[in-house]
Amino acid sequence: MDMKPLIHVVDDDASLRLALLRLLDAAGFDGRGYADTGEFLLHPVPDRPGCLLLDVNLPGPSGLELQDVLQEHGCLLPVVFLSGRSDIPSSVRAMKGGAVDFLQKPVQGEALLAAIGRALARDDALRSARAEQQRLEALFATLTPREREVFDRIVAGKLNKQIADELDTSERTVKTQRSQLMQKLGADSAAELGRLDERLRQAASG
Repeated sequence: MDMKPLIHVVDDDASLRLALLRLLDAAGFDGRGYADTGEFLLHPVPDRPGCLLLDVNLPGPSGLELQDVLQEHGCLLPVVFLSGRSDIPSSVRAMKGGAVDFLQKPVQGEALLAAIGRALARDDALRSARAEQQRLEALFATLTPREREVFDRIVAGKLNKQIADELDTSERTVKTQRSQLMQKLGADSAAELGRLDERLRQAASG
């Protein structure tokens, strides 16, 4: 059975935090509440689908500062900001930092759940991209250093003879290495090797 998404709520207003957690529970989510940035950072984020509902103005480090810390540590948990006042500079900074949405309190439940839905969709896309990257990296890790050299030259469009000359080996050896690496990668053609290479680059950059 799939785990329910876990929504982290960081807000120093205890009554609002409780109300948000009740809303999340009624909507079928798991929720965890934190009074400030420090309390949130004391609890490691579990590896499960979810997002972060984050108040902008908190005692101590602000929500925007927490967003910066998460990015510095490679935490890709999508963020939905909540703010008690209209603050254009903060909203601009939040969105430039990758926030999914910036909502002003009091927020309507329907609008909040819609923003959470978008955040969870982003989380799912990020998780899928990471899984694809790990799968491709595991495939490429099966190649020997020489097979990787041959692979790089194949996807660059070079012929076996050119590869053999560059690597100071025989064309027959290159053909053997080519066959071996294609078998390891489950590819049937140079074009398919090129697509694998492109997917690896996209996953690494995405």
